[in-house]
Amino acid sequence: MERKQHIAIFTTASLPWMTGTAVNPLFRAAYLTTSGERKVTLVIPWLSLKDQELVYPNNITFSTPSDHEIYVRHWLEERTGFISDFNIRFYPGKFSRDKRSILAVGDITELIPDEEADIAILEEPEHLTWYHHGKRWKMKFRLVIGVVHTNYLEYVKREKNGRMQAFLLKYINSWLVNIYCHKVIRLSAATQDLPRSIICNVHGVNPKFIEIGKQKTLELESRKEQVFKKGAYYIGKMVWSKGYKELLQLLKEHQKELAGLEVDLYGNGEDSAQVHEAAKKLDLVVRVHPGRDHADPIFHDYKLFLNPSTTDVVCTTTAEALAMGKLVMHRFMSFPGRLQLNGS
Repeated sequence: MERKQHIAIFTTASLPWMTGTAVNPLFRAAYLTTSGERKVTLVIPWLSLKDQELVYPNNITFSTPSDHEIYVRHWLEERTGFISDFNIRFYPGKFSRDKRSILAVGDITELIPDEEADIAILEEPEHLTWYHHGKRWKMKFRLVIGVVHTNYLEYVKREKNGRMQAFLLKYINSWLVNIYCHKVIRLSAATQDLPRSIICNVHGVNPKFIEIGKQKTLELESRKEQVFKKGAYYIGKMVWSKGYKELLQLLKEHQKELAGLEVDLYGNGEDSAQVHEAAKKLDLVVRVHPGRDHADPIFHDYKLFLNPSTTDVVCTTTAEALAMGKLVMHRFMSFPGRLQLNGS
């Protein structure tokens, strides 16, 4: 029997952390196996209990990798409606508080046997190679494709001496990606330009969100009742770098013009308490809630999705909101249904 081509997907995060590098690679692994023509392995970080408590929301923790895998597969099956035939392997990871990221420990290329090292997809190739030591990716795998999710230069600019750090990081990222990747896919032009890169959004939207949008369209056509009964909301990891500071500042500066507007913020993260306190100081009604799955019925009746983030490249929640038929306000991206979010 002819050996199937093997694709190994390495990523920097995992559920229940609801971030793009946990969700999108998971769906990628699931749909790449549907034809049955290839073998797929998803490689995700395993964290210590202490780090799990820092990263995962709602006090969710796992005692073994097997328990973690069960959780991931159950979450996926609920959203795709089918059982996925791909392998899951874990690499030892450590959460870095100062970088607010999970970093790999050791040579994670060893998780894939040499005889199966056909194609590697590095979700966030710069992130995965900052501290990589071991066999070079291009020596291990026949083809290495990097998928750039994050505008790390924008993150770094927010730190002390940020412009100098961003200048150095720009060249470090280019150097590492040039060494380790044959080809790079940038999800949008908002990312750093890298060697041998193209711009292409290779992410889709879960069919559930499209179905919600179709239902809203039917309700609009029937005009029996108000379809969108709620105002504005934002859902995203609750850290200042995701745009919460900019959003609250804009709301503060335009409170008179926005009188009567109600805004709901949903998310979990290290800055949740500070965001909550800042929202309390506004005259507008701004409610802060724990994070939820974006497909939750609580979101169906919102009319406007706000995304003030300057670090998100192609925000998954933005695409999901558009699929559900909502208006979207974003700082700089251009697409149908998008409104400009700025100080004017």
